[in-house]
Amino acid sequence: MRVAEAAQRSHVRARRILSFALALCIWLAAVGACAQTDEPTATAAVADAPLISLLTIGPGEIFFERFGHNAIVVRGADGRPPAAYNYGIFDFDQQDFLLNFVRGRMLYRIAVDTLDEDLAMYREEGRAVVEQHLNLAPDQARVLAEFLAWNALPENAQYRYDYFLANCSTRVRDALDRALDGALHAQTEGRSRGYTYRLDALRLMAPEPWLMLAIDLGLGPFADQRIDVWQESFVPETLRDTATHVLITSADGHSVPLVADDHVIAQGRIEEPPALPPDLRWPFFGIGIALGALLFWLGTRHTAGIRIPLAIFASLFELFCGLGGLVLLFLWFGTEHRAAWRNENLLLLNPLCLLLIPAWLGMLRAHWRVRAFAARIAWIVVAGAAFGLFSKLLPWFVQVNFAWIVLFLPIHLALALTLTRDPMPRSRRTQ
Repeated sequence: MRVAEAAQRSHVRARRILSFALALCIWLAAVGACAQTDEPTATAAVADAPLISLLTIGPGEIFFERFGHNAIVVRGADGRPPAAYNYGIFDFDQQDFLLNFVRGRMLYRIAVDTLDEDLAMYREEGRAVVEQHLNLAPDQARVLAEFLAWNALPENAQYRYDYFLANCSTRVRDALDRALDGALHAQTEGRSRGYTYRLDALRLMAPEPWLMLAIDLGLGPFADQRIDVWQESFVPETLRDTATHVLITSADGHSVPLVADDHVIAQGRIEEPPALPPDLRWPFFGIGIALGALLFWLGTRHTAGIRIPLAIFASLFELFCGLGGLVLLFLWFGTEHRAAWRNENLLLLNPLCLLLIPAWLGMLRAHWRVRAFAARIAWIVVAGAAFGLFSKLLPWFVQVNFAWIVLFLPIHLALALTLTRDPMPRSRRTQ
């Protein structure tokens, strides 16, 4: 019995060992199969991920192209032509476009074009084009591509445009930052080159001097806040340069540059904008003093040959200042152009100047008299301009408009002195 039992136990033990060995072989085979399929799956995931690049286009010749442009290029794995996603697209034929533009309620949109079509257009316009390939992880690239495709749908394409806060470059910046989980914002917030919105706007518009001056007059104190690199990325060129210094975490956990490589696709024929706008303080000071002195001297003459040109210049100057002041008031209280609100140039472009035009037109007559009312208005205008100069010492008035003050104040002062002076010499009145 014991021998039989021992034989039976040995048989059971052998079966158990055989079963365990068989189970171990099956488990090892399964692990091996998983190990064989893991790598092709990861490779397929990388292969299916789109390639993303940042396209930066230099300034164009048309005034609204002076800021430059940028786009996000998506190269999919499906063999389709690379797609360029462009924000900042507007249409003059859009319903009420001009009215909405004046009121500051511009509706712009994102559009998707083939990269080749865009490049052909930029080459024809003579604009520089630089492409930066980005080191996005596969998941980040897919997220960004899916977001752009969704954003380009007709029901999602439009957005409220703002020159500084929601233009073609800031929307590109925000889309990239969204895919990077905030890494772009985190590495650019708080770092500043000392620039302001005004400095960037004026330097970019420097090739169009008259438009640059109009923009300078129209911008209020909002444009003079010191901005960091994140905010300054409203300029496409700045976003391009900023991207080269951003570090991100790769799929394997290492820190790598956001920009893998970049290359120039097209050389531009248009001159690059200056690093800073022209400093107008001394030129405007010289012009203001010279004009003020000339007008003061002309105001002491009483011949028709001098009186008539003085009256014409003064009338046109008061018309410009008065209408300019009304425009600034409208931009402040009647529009959503926040960059033009609280414009301190209202102290120089005073709507009260319109009340002085009849007095100056009266100078065209042989015998004219200045009413006390006109003289008082002229001195109120001078007081406003003088306060503009004094306000530069106060912390609440931060607008950078000193150049305009030293230009307008001497002219306002000379014209007020002329209106105050007795226009008829005593010797002529006694005859």
